[in-house]
Amino acid sequence: MADVLVVDRLVKRYGHVEAVKGISFTVAPGEVFALIGPNGAGKTTTLRTVATILRPTSGSVTMAGIDALARPAAVRELISYLPEEAGAYKHMTGESYLRFFAEVFFADPELARAALVTGRRIASLGDRLGDRLGSYSKGMTRKIVLARALMTRPRLAILDEPTSGLDVLNAIEVRDQVRKFAAEGMSVLLSSHNMLEVEYVSDRVGLISRGELRAVGTPAEVKERFGAANLEQAFVAVAR
Repeated sequence: MADVLVVDRLVKRYGHVEAVKGISFTVAPGEVFALIGPNGAGKTTTLRTVATILRPTSGSVTMAGIDALARPAAVRELISYLPEEAGAYKHMTGESYLRFFAEVFFADPELARAALVTGRRIASLGDRLGDRLGSYSKGMTRKIVLARALMTRPRLAILDEPTSGLDVLNAIEVRDQVRKFAAEGMSVLLSSHNMLEVEYVSDRVGLISRGELRAVGTPAEVKERFGAANLEQAFVAVAR
């Protein structure tokens, strides 16, 4: 089966600064691929480029056979993007927020209703869905924006620090949700500084440092390459 995402020799420059230096990787259908590395390594720039928010300086991004540079609008119909600092409309209730995005994404009322049901389940906020988002804690807000990102069942979900602000129990619940959606065929490209999370949820990882992809493989393969007992040690070896 063809890869859902193909990133080929991607370069992104900001003036004289080369943030991403010709990296290449793929994400298969139903695969969770984690891009990990120290701050400033080029992770978020890569995610934003895949999400068509940034234009690459050179190289290509292909989503389900669609050239993201030539047809960004078509790619946006197949993806969802959750930034690390995603906000929400504080005047809306959780319910109205999920309903709004379901109806924006799906013209078919039945599909919109199904997405809303899925969003409620992912958020798992119960009666608090009737409260305004401005009254939510950081963790509750994170759950509602994650629900927004996953409820449309995109071909590729791009998640930057998906469990940021969540306690242990809620983080485990979110990881299980990501694995469940992947098992149902959704591909996931994520970034996280939580190496335990990455090792648990990811099929493959890419270690990036100073804009260069230093290693790609399963967590076990990456650990073996760096002679590391865990991904944290491999992370440290790349960050130095």
